[in-house]
Amino acid sequence: MDSTISVSKGCFVFKNGATRADKTKKATKRKKATAHQTGILGKEITDQPFYTVYSDTWNKIQSHIDTLQKESSGKILQELVDYVVQQSKNDENYLGLDEIVPAAALLTGINQPDHLEQFDNLAQRINEQISASICLLQSRDCSTLKSAVETMVYNFIEAPHEDDEDRDHKRLRKTQCTMKQLKTWYRSNWPDEAEKSEQTNADEASSETDASSIVSAGKVRDSRHMLIVILPDFECFNSAILQDIILILSSNCAELPFMLILGIATSIAAVHNALPYHVTSKIKLRMFKTQSAPVGLNEILEKVILSPNYAFHLSGKAFKFLTHIFLYYDFSINGFIQGFKYCLMEHFFQGNAYGLCCNYSTSLTKIKALTHDDMEIIRKQLSFRPYVESINDCKRIIAILTDDDYLKKKLPSLLKDCHIYFLLYRIFLEFLTVLVEDLPKCPLGKFRRELYASCLAKDICSQPEYRECWQILAFMSKDEFVAKISKAIEQTQDFYEQEIYEKLELYGECEEIVITKLHAVKELLTKVVMAGMDATKSQQQQTTVTSPEELKQVSSRQDLKDKLLQMSKEQKPISEFAKSVQETLDYIEKEIVAEHLGPLQKAPALHELFVFSDITTVKRNIIGAPRAALHMALNNPHFYLQCKCCNLRENTQLLPSLPDISVMYKLHLECGRMINLYDWLQAFRSVVDFTEDDQEQIDPQIQARFTRAVAELQFLGYIKMSKRKTDHATRLTW
Repeated sequence: MDSTISVSKGCFVFKNGATRADKTKKATKRKKATAHQTGILGKEITDQPFYTVYSDTWNKIQSHIDTLQKESSGKILQELVDYVVQQSKNDENYLGLDEIVPAAALLTGINQPDHLEQFDNLAQRINEQISASICLLQSRDCSTLKSAVETMVYNFIEAPHEDDEDRDHKRLRKTQCTMKQLKTWYRSNWPDEAEKSEQTNADEASSETDASSIVSAGKVRDSRHMLIVILPDFECFNSAILQDIILILSSNCAELPFMLILGIATSIAAVHNALPYHVTSKIKLRMFKTQSAPVGLNEILEKVILSPNYAFHLSGKAFKFLTHIFLYYDFSINGFIQGFKYCLMEHFFQGNAYGLCCNYSTSLTKIKALTHDDMEIIRKQLSFRPYVESINDCKRIIAILTDDDYLKKKLPSLLKDCHIYFLLYRIFLEFLTVLVEDLPKCPLGKFRRELYASCLAKDICSQPEYRECWQILAFMSKDEFVAKISKAIEQTQDFYEQEIYEKLELYGECEEIVITKLHAVKELLTKVVMAGMDATKSQQQQTTVTSPEELKQVSSRQDLKDKLLQMSKEQKPISEFAKSVQETLDYIEKEIVAEHLGPLQKAPALHELFVFSDITTVKRNIIGAPRAALHMALNNPHFYLQCKCCNLRENTQLLPSLPDISVMYKLHLECGRMINLYDWLQAFRSVVDFTEDDQEQIDPQIQARFTRAVAELQFLGYIKMSKRKTDHATRLTW
């Protein structure tokens, strides 16, 4: 029998500090962790073939992104960590001379949603290399100086032990967290360092101690346990509170080895604007700068999203939509990744037929498991109809449309065509990117992501920007033109060898096409190199040159006009070099751009299984419409609550069972610009508590519900209290 179960009521005391409440909390934590691990999806979803492919694809993409982000941000973060390690071994920092606090300013750029992740990663790196206690102090916790100090001390002392199940010491309250308590805690945990610090300060105060003895005392220990304060959102702090925090750290740095890390989103000028000289003189600041958010996004797009390692692709519109959200709204790389994950999830959750969106060998094993419904989904794809219409045999057409087994036999070749098409698409995208990325004014853009979205969305060869690029290429000098085409060939070959050759399936089918096309371009480029700049003799003989003397002999203006018009129509001499350049550009346009970089409409059959293009669903779920959602929630609560008591026959109907704020909202829609509060109260009362006697005193409970609903509408921004009439409210929406 459990020691806390008794027939009679009683109080059970555990002298060792353990309580039933602690055990209950531990069990609750375990249950929550288990529930988090299992997820919200049931086995009827997780056991489906499409979910397995989705999970594997996302795990690979996420792992690739995490590795790339660690590599990109690792260098600057490692420099910052090395600076922290250096300060922990610094003699002056150890002694706290002149009350100078070492500080680092990390310029992170304006991508606020991702800042905390960067500083969490920084804290983890610091803890791996030195002994340090780290406090992440946010502006929302520092509304006053008292709360700032309490939060900082609490994070140093108590935060590391919040998840510790075997703590024996008594937890401090926030009001007990003071600088004195922090000093006591530091002395109790690192007594040797505290004693050395006190001895050093005493030696420094005495006149008999010279500078050499101070330095030697500082070298007793290689490094010291640092107290690092990180302010991730420096610009959001109140400048007065920020100044006081730095002065407090400075006044205590002789006994406590503080270090300050400032997360700055704008520029280093923010430090000088927020802190006066008497405060900045108390910190020794060094600046570090991370890569900008657009640079980080381009790396993820080019090395992960556009990587040939993954069979999943975004359509041009979906791709452009996600990048526009990033560039014009939040600059959040994490937001872009989550948006891409949503597109991936929407694509695979359409059915098991979309589980074929994986590598070629895996998709062949999944064909046999497809049901009749899955085969019907495949037949309903828009690109399937042109494929069927291209078949001349009526029996084969009937078999493909009615016989599932026959279609399953045809699927391997169809999937193979799609894989090869997208591999060639990515290979020759490198070629086109090199040609147009550094042209004047960049008509087609200078990033692969821009070219990718443009090529998938529309026929790029028919666009005026493309024609402008081709004209610029044709006007280049021989050296520039040869260098650019050679660079495009070299970079395309390198990309093929590094990313595709012997690493991906079906590379053999792509190899012959790539080698043939690039070899043809090389031959044409050789002709350009060997071509001369003068016109051929035959062209010079055919061209008649009109001298100025002949033009002077013209008798009338009309004859002069006819003569000039005739001269304009005459074929001008074309040099051998210009002719070779034109042949090279024509071949590139016809055999590479038009054939391999066309829009999705020219893609092989069943390409919809590999490309997500449902941009409407993404817009509806990623970009919220709060005003429409609030109106729907308040005007028709049944849409969200799905309860029988709120079911309305029409939107204008009023029921007493509706939430109070919903009743108030529907009543305020019937009012003009000014709303009389007493009339509003009477109307509210007539709905929720109808009585025939209007003179009866209003129930205080009804009045309290009315007051709360008015406050909620005011909080949502639908009304505001009028200053001209105290018994009226002003309506703010129409």
